[in-house]
Amino acid sequence: MNDTTLSSEIAGPYAKALMSVADDNNAADQVGGEVANLLEVLASSDELIGFLANPLMAPDSKKEVLRQIAEGNVSGFLLNFLMLLVDRGRIAFLQPVLQQYQALLRERNQTVLADVTSAVELSDDQQNAIRDRVKTMTGANSVELSIQIDPALIGGLIIKVGSQVIDASLRGQLRRIGMQLAATA
Repeated sequence: MNDTTLSSEIAGPYAKALMSVADDNNAADQVGGEVANLLEVLASSDELIGFLANPLMAPDSKKEVLRQIAEGNVSGFLLNFLMLLVDRGRIAFLQPVLQQYQALLRERNQTVLADVTSAVELSDDQQNAIRDRVKTMTGANSVELSIQIDPALIGGLIIKVGSQVIDASLRGQLRRIGMQLAATA
């Protein structure tokens, strides 16, 4: 069993449990925002991820660091959930659990995630146009954008929604022209 499968098997039930607790407190969307903030903190610190995943670090140390990061920034029951993950030895799976929670929330709210890779920074109008296009394409109520900048695209952008890919990049167009030329030669 590979790490991804193991991670999803562990993350799924914990994410569902967090969703259940959030529902009991009528705060599923609020927790979604708090989870997004925690994921940003984790994404910006490889040292934090390594610290939490290190089995040699004392659970009390991990709890103290999590309290410093989360206290005042998350609801009490989410903080308790983080402490539970430490107690159960599952804090190394924090990122997958939080990502799975976001996926559950998106599914519930009929929101799709569109991964956008652009050659340049996108304006608000451009982002809204992408959201409208993806809504039309998928029939979703709303669209959440995850935007990365990749100058290697030369120009344009690539949009991924689930298994669908729209490659409107200059690099992609050049590659397609090259393949057509090679096929005719």
